[in-house]
Amino acid sequence: MTAAGLLVFGDRERRFDDIPPVTKYAVRHVRDRFDRDAFYDAVSDPTDFVFFGVAPCNLGLDYDWARLPPFLGHAVWTDEQERLLPVDAAEQAFERLGLDPVNTVEKEVNVRDFHPSRYEIPDSMWGDGPAAGIIVENRRGGRALLRNPVLDDRASPEPIRDDAASVADRLVTDDRLERAVDAVESAENPVTTEAVHARVFEMVAREEYVRLDKGGVDWDALRSAVGSVVGAALGREGADG
Repeated sequence: MTAAGLLVFGDRERRFDDIPPVTKYAVRHVRDRFDRDAFYDAVSDPTDFVFFGVAPCNLGLDYDWARLPPFLGHAVWTDEQERLLPVDAAEQAFERLGLDPVNTVEKEVNVRDFHPSRYEIPDSMWGDGPAAGIIVENRRGGRALLRNPVLDDRASPEPIRDDAASVADRLVTDDRLERAVDAVESAENPVTTEAVHARVFEMVAREEYVRLDKGGVDWDALRSAVGSVVGAALGREGADG
């Protein structure tokens, strides 16, 4: 957060000037949910903290996208102490700010009882089958990623290669339209074509990312085509209503 109270977003490598399409859904969610009042009440300097999390998108695992939160927080860095907050403190911070933390599988595991090569990856909370992996953390803040090797053998998703209009016709489904309208209404905003279009495009980018990226999608062209399909669909609904 800047001194002016604006949230700043980035990835491992850079601060975003323009939010990438695949991340827009998560950014909108964080901006809508982040409780600035709670944050200001809890800290003396809002610019002292960096929040780390995951913006889940489809990289080959088809989760229950309607249920999976757009952002899952997993760590909080404080400049003043020059360290990551303890896991419990970070989890409480995200919850207090209105954001979902990454689900904790186990706490207080004795090092002598933990064997990475024999550890059984638990089922995912957000879809059928086992999780893609787990993050293991010690008390000193050290972290390691334990990947699920079973998922390395899965078939690679087929890329989507077609013109933007055809892709939009295929991916702007009734389910996505309904979820987008519900999201706009839940945010207590007017249901306009522009508002629904933005959310449907963000859902498409998030939920179909790997296939679109492999197909060399032109994101600007797809955004425009999605807008046309959404406008036509809402126009039909208005006429029918």
